[in-house]
Amino acid sequence: MQSRKSEFSHTFPAVRGVQAGRPCYIAMCPMRLVPKLFVFDEDEVPPEIRAQRTINHARIPEIANYLVTNASNYTLSAITASINATVHFEPAADTGSAVNLGLLSIPMDAQILINDGQHRRAAIERAVKEYSELGHDSIPVLFFIDDGLSRSQQMFADLNKHAVRPSDSLSTLYDQRDPSSALARYLVDNVTCFKRLTEMERSSISNRSLKLFTLSSIKLASRSLLKKGPKDQISESEMALAAHFWNTVASFMNDWQEAYQRNISTAELRQNFVHSHGVTLHALGCAGANLLEQYPAGWENRLSLLETIDWSRSNTEIWEGRALQHGRLSKARTHVALTANYIRLVLGLALSDADQALEEQLTQ
Repeated sequence: MQSRKSEFSHTFPAVRGVQAGRPCYIAMCPMRLVPKLFVFDEDEVPPEIRAQRTINHARIPEIANYLVTNASNYTLSAITASINATVHFEPAADTGSAVNLGLLSIPMDAQILINDGQHRRAAIERAVKEYSELGHDSIPVLFFIDDGLSRSQQMFADLNKHAVRPSDSLSTLYDQRDPSSALARYLVDNVTCFKRLTEMERSSISNRSLKLFTLSSIKLASRSLLKKGPKDQISESEMALAAHFWNTVASFMNDWQEAYQRNISTAELRQNFVHSHGVTLHALGCAGANLLEQYPAGWENRLSLLETIDWSRSNTEIWEGRALQHGRLSKARTHVALTANYIRLVLGLALSDADQALEEQLTQ
């Protein structure tokens, strides 16, 4: 950024465009200037006269930490902002493609209001204070000319209306930093049943799908198996242990084997059995964690007792209140815990006081 013509304007190299008949400009803004240039509505302003949602301060440390810890390998999307003043655009040429390349001058007393990206702005301010080198990096900014509160509110609604968060499975597939995601991808490659039967992009399985598991459910179940938090590191030996566990479980799940061989419809399994859903996979991971603790030697043999379980949904005497709630599968924490309890009891594992209390509540 540099001063142009007077000390009362900011000038950015920019590209000019048009959206819905209105001019817009995109420029690269040094991060160190972001807190100074952009403002957002104060929390106490009523929402009906605000152009933005209030800041969720719990999000700021996470985004800032992401920037600082990945200073050489982060990605940050553009900020969208409105300028409540007249701007001047000086094109680099009078004709040709360069007519939309030039210098955008914004009065220094103009209010530049963020329409989308207020959490990024707050996180940048925090990250630059913690790691000043980030201040030399840039973030793209899409500038619009402010047409008033109604237009700004509509811009916010339009920008967020069509924003779709990627599924947990797709995020797991693409996230190269998250240890739990790396574990899930490793397991799909190293657990025979998972290779052919895992839905890699969606976190739910359609009725016509040939898949039995989702990548996100494998991640969640395996994190429980290894007793890992969302950001905990996972060693190669732990990953190998998880693969060995799931391969062993699969060897005692005849229906999984039949589905892998395409001898049985996965849709039929999902419709008729609880062992083909995320709640049971998660419960197997929870029970498996206790199995590895209580029987560090010979745990593989105990898993053979899984063959004695009647996994059919029609067996409501066992599954209603555990994997099922009023006949429907439930992934709620309590139902996962109660399903895991039943598996623990079949495997001959001791229940914790908390697990025993859940059992007593179930039988009341």
